[in-house]
Amino acid sequence: MTPLCKAIDTTAASLLKPSILLHQTPLNFCHSLNYTPILNKNNLTLTSKPPPNHLRPITATADASHPAATSEIDMVRNRQGIYTSKQNKVVVLWDLDNKPPRGPPYPAAMALKTLAQKFGEVIDMCAYANRHAFIHLPHWVLEERRERKHLDILERKDIVSPSQPYVCGVCGRKCKTNLDLKKHFKQLHERERQKKVNRMRSLKGKKRQRYKERFVSGNHKYNEEARRLLTPKVGYGLAAELRRAGVYVKTVEDKPQAADWALKRQIEHSMSRGVDWLILVSDDSDFSEILRKAREGNLGTVVVGDRDRALGQTC
Repeated sequence: MTPLCKAIDTTAASLLKPSILLHQTPLNFCHSLNYTPILNKNNLTLTSKPPPNHLRPITATADASHPAATSEIDMVRNRQGIYTSKQNKVVVLWDLDNKPPRGPPYPAAMALKTLAQKFGEVIDMCAYANRHAFIHLPHWVLEERRERKHLDILERKDIVSPSQPYVCGVCGRKCKTNLDLKKHFKQLHERERQKKVNRMRSLKGKKRQRYKERFVSGNHKYNEEARRLLTPKVGYGLAAELRRAGVYVKTVEDKPQAADWALKRQIEHSMSRGVDWLILVSDDSDFSEILRKAREGNLGTVVVGDRDRALGQTC
């Protein structure tokens, strides 16, 4: 992937003069980027367009005690009190109805976040879908569960023997088969977990919060093992895995184009917040007009989608 290039030429006058001159040159952006994140096993096309106005204002402040401190240098002061160049703000919007992940959701979301961080600071990352997207089982999930069930049957009949024993991630106990490990986890650790949850519900106020952080939500070993061994009762844990990756998941109404309307409202809201880059994960050509307005509003746009779809070509 071609890196994002920025060039700013500055010329300072002599220190004897009371002013500092700052010259700006247009920022050079790469107009076509190819990137293949781990969103799925197929290649995706990342199409980006910089904002029409390449001249970005820069703010800076000089030391007031210096005789040449009457000018402005466009910089931002960080928490350490050091002035640095202003970082671009990035918003990521994901149309789950149109573009669900074609693999495990958590790695897909982390790959998308890594991509977005190359454009600046990610201040918002949202995914929109109706409830059907969270209860639907895609083909790769059904195939994975079918293979696991078939392997469990072979292990139980001693037709297939694992090369290494199955190890419990909570207590470290070794089990001969995957079914034995699930049975151990449910009979021991899941019962202990339920006792802790019941104990937490009997507490109130700060005691309940501290108990929850220590024994329930803070029990990372149990949470990891439960995600690996226990099958969700509904769906395949899409919303939970996206939230674990830091994505705000919004369930819209069961109406046609409800997710599109919510995404368009969020895009308009991002335009009013002074965001620099908008990353949209979708193949829906209905977003072409709102993306055109976003570019006219000095907002850089990036579309992550399949190569042969219309939205990426019009971005």
